[in-house]
Amino acid sequence: MASLLEMKEIFRNADAVCFDVDSTVIREEGIDELAKFCGVGDAVAEMTRRAMGGTVTFKAALTARLGLIRPSYEQVQKLISDNPPQLTPGIRELVSRLHQRGVQVFLVSGGFQSIVEHVAVQLNIPTANIFANRLKFYFNGEYAGFDETQPTAESGGKGKVITHLKEQFHFKKVVMIGDGATDMEACPPADCFIGFGGNVIRKQVKEKAKWYITHFDELLKELEER
Repeated sequence: MASLLEMKEIFRNADAVCFDVDSTVIREEGIDELAKFCGVGDAVAEMTRRAMGGTVTFKAALTARLGLIRPSYEQVQKLISDNPPQLTPGIRELVSRLHQRGVQVFLVSGGFQSIVEHVAVQLNIPTANIFANRLKFYFNGEYAGFDETQPTAESGGKGKVITHLKEQFHFKKVVMIGDGATDMEACPPADCFIGFGGNVIRKQVKEKAKWYITHFDELLKELEER
């Protein structure tokens, strides 16, 4: 296992950095915001807490939550326009600095493609660098489920994405940054995991992550020291 010093060295020399989105790159949990918007906020927030704590499989939790919300296409679009996701302080500067250094930045999310795309545009991250879940709708716009073939739809999916990125682009050093259990379990194959507690602190992640931060300025400082 890498020491903290070794992890910092990996981060400074990374070819690619993968960020979780909900409660990491943005301040809120997208699925909880969608649930509130659709009138089932409390029930779904409790399910999210259990999923992020790692006590139920991600796919089971996602299926149950979406089964309660049943969002229409129109509701999803209205949520994005009326309540756009709020970027976490410092993320814009950090992503910009990584881009300046020639580092590839990816958004690897258990959230929804349509919301994550909105975030990616603000951070100048290409759509091709998004790995997220896709909602499905009938022709009349009613909820029709989600694409269960996406790797991010299941536990261990973020690790599969990172393995795919390493194989496709021959990255030597990949860093995963996130707040939840699904992010932490992506290392390995990620070479380093950085736990993030700037929006919400998951006890399990804080206790187990060797490198745990609460503000992205901490990572910017690491890059400036080189």
